[in-house]
Amino acid sequence: MIHSVRVHADTYVDSVIQLSGTRALRGSEGVDWAAAAMATPGNLETLQAEGFDLAELSGAGANDLFIAIRAESEEAAGAAREAAETAMFAARGGSGGESAAERPARTLAEAVERQPGSNVAVISVPGDYAALEAHKALSAGLDVLLFSDNVPIEAEIELKDRANRLGRLVMGPGAGTAMLGHTCLGFANVVNKGRVAVVAAAGTGAQEAAGLVDRWGAGVSHVIGLGGRDLNATVGGRMALSAVRGLVSDDRTDVILLVSKPPAVEVAHAVVEAAAGKPLVAALIGVPEDFSAPDGVVVTRTLEAGAVAATAAVGTKAPDVTEGLVDRVRELAAELPDERKLVRGLFSGGTLCYESLVVLADVLGDVYSNTPIDKKLGLPAPEHAHTCLDLGEEEYTRGRPHPMIDPEARIELLREQGADPEVAVIILDVVLGHGAHPDPASELAPICAEIIAGGGPRVITYVLGTEQDPQGYQRQRRAFEEAGCLVTETAARASLAAAALATRNPGLAATAL
Repeated sequence: MIHSVRVHADTYVDSVIQLSGTRALRGSEGVDWAAAAMATPGNLETLQAEGFDLAELSGAGANDLFIAIRAESEEAAGAAREAAETAMFAARGGSGGESAAERPARTLAEAVERQPGSNVAVISVPGDYAALEAHKALSAGLDVLLFSDNVPIEAEIELKDRANRLGRLVMGPGAGTAMLGHTCLGFANVVNKGRVAVVAAAGTGAQEAAGLVDRWGAGVSHVIGLGGRDLNATVGGRMALSAVRGLVSDDRTDVILLVSKPPAVEVAHAVVEAAAGKPLVAALIGVPEDFSAPDGVVVTRTLEAGAVAATAAVGTKAPDVTEGLVDRVRELAAELPDERKLVRGLFSGGTLCYESLVVLADVLGDVYSNTPIDKKLGLPAPEHAHTCLDLGEEEYTRGRPHPMIDPEARIELLREQGADPEVAVIILDVVLGHGAHPDPASELAPICAEIIAGGGPRVITYVLGTEQDPQGYQRQRRAFEEAGCLVTETAARASLAAAALATRNPGLAATAL
C-alpha cells in the first residue's frame, strides 16, 4: 500500500463538499482508505492513526484542505484524487482563469452584494469562526442556518439573543435540517405543502416528523431547526420560543409540531405555553410521563405518536402502522434459536437513536449507548447487554463521512453484529432526502441479505423519507424487503418490533405508543 497526501493551501470547503470528495475517493478502485478534509488538529490525528506521515502536512492548518489516500498503487491514488477534485471543485467554476464575477464569493458581504435578494445565510465553517460569520449574516439582515458544530454555548446564547432583538432566526449551531418557503436546507426531505409546521431541536427528529406528516397526507408549511441544545436548561429555548410565537401568527400554519430530544422540563413547559391557543403537539422524547401541559397542547414521548396527533389536528387520519406487523414478527421469532436474545441498534440519526432508547427501555430495561439518556448506561456496555449506537457521533465520523452519506462505518458494524451468536435483531434506520447517500439500499441491503441468509440475526429496517425524495422511497423499501428485512412504517415501530422479537412476544409490536 502507498500513502499519498496532497494539500490545497488556503482552500476552505464546507463539510458537505468535503464529504462529497471523500465519497468519490472511497468509491475509486484500488483505494483502501481515504479522506478529504481540513487540516484541523483532530483530522491530523486521524491521519497519523491511519499511518500517514504528518511531515507531508507541515505548516498546514484549519484553512488548508488535504486529500489523503491509502491505495494499492500510485495510479490508483492518482485516479482517486482526480475524482475527488472533480467532485469538490467542478461546481466552484474551476481552479483558475475566472473573472471576479465568475469565481465564488469569498466573503459573506460579497455574496450578499452579488445576490441582494437573499434572506437566509447557510453557515458551515469551523466552530471557532462560525459565530462571527453568523453575526455578520444577522447584520446583513439575514436569517441564519448555522450548520457548524463546536460553537461555544455562550456564543450560541449571544447569537440567539441578538437574533431575537432583530426579529431574525438563528437555526443552530449544529442545525442540519430546515425548510423555509418550501426550500430545503441541509439534510431535508421533499414534502408537500400543508398546514403543519415542525419546530425541532433534533435533526433527524425534524425529518421523521415532517416525513410522516407528509406521507400521511397532511403536508408541511415549515421546518425550523433549532440546534440540539436549544431546549436545554442553559440555552433556555431562546429560538424555540421565537419560532413558536412566530408560527402562532402565521396564517399558513394551523398546527405546530414541536420535536425535541430529552429537553429540560421547565424549558419545555415555557415553549408549549408560548403557543397561546394555537394547537400544538409536543413530541418530547424522554419527557417524564407526568409532564403537564396547558389546554390545546398534546404531549407525546415518540415521534410516531406526535405525527399521529398532528395529522389528526388538521383533520387527516394516519394509517394503521401495525397492520400485519405482529404476524411478521411471529414468523421471524420462529426462525431464531433460543440463545439469540439481544438487540443492536445501528443508527445514522441521533434523534432516532434516542427514541429507540426510550421505546426499548420500556420493554427490555437497561439499554446501553454512546449517547445514553441515563448517563449510567454509557459505553462500554457489560456482556449480554442491549445496545443502541448513534454512528453520527464524532467517535464514528472522525476521518470519515457521516453514515447518512457513506454507509461504510455501518457496514463494518453490521457485519460484526451479524456474526454475534447472541444477537437476535439489528435495527437500521435509512435516511433519504437531499444530502443523503443517493442509493443507500444498494450498499446496505446486500449485507443484510448475507446476514439473514447465513442464519444470523434478523434485521429490522426503517426508511425515513417521502415519495418525492430523489432516492425513491418505495424503491428503497422494496430493496430491503427483498433482502429479507422487516421494514416498518415508523422509526419507533422498528424499535418496538425489535423488542417484541427479542422477547419472543410478537404482540408487543402492536403496542400503542
